[in-house]
Amino acid sequence: MSKRPSAARGRVQAKSRAVSAKGVQEYRPKVPRVLPIGAILNCADNTGAKELKILGVIGYKGRLRRLPSATIGDLVTVSVRKGTPELKGQVLPAVIVRQKKFYKRADGVWIGFEDNSAVLLTPEGEPRGTEIRGPVALEAAERWPRVASIASIVV
Repeated sequence: MSKRPSAARGRVQAKSRAVSAKGVQEYRPKVPRVLPIGAILNCADNTGAKELKILGVIGYKGRLRRLPSATIGDLVTVSVRKGTPELKGQVLPAVIVRQKKFYKRADGVWIGFEDNSAVLLTPEGEPRGTEIRGPVALEAAERWPRVASIASIVV
């Protein structure tokens, strides 16, 4: 006989159906986390940034002394390493849209990209740029609808 409070017995939390700019968390495919803290990414948008460095992974829960790492669709904190003088050195949120490491999708297709790339965001979760150069992974597009809307191609 369990001694749970009667209010918690038999109740199921209803999931929110609202789609926000912060990233949809309904279903998360198993994609290998291959971009640890310190990894260098290309910037895939037209904000003026060229090279980004990962400083932190938002929402990462890991193990003691293991470097937090990110994958496609993850929200990360980045520092702009190369780019326009206004952006250089700034710490901004970004979403990873491509990774070099191959991963397997649910339909059996293996996919990998030429580079590791991210798109810069505002603190509210909106993309800073107006267009994205190159393809965006389907996993990132499903989780971030605002990023998918400005993408030229979704793979």
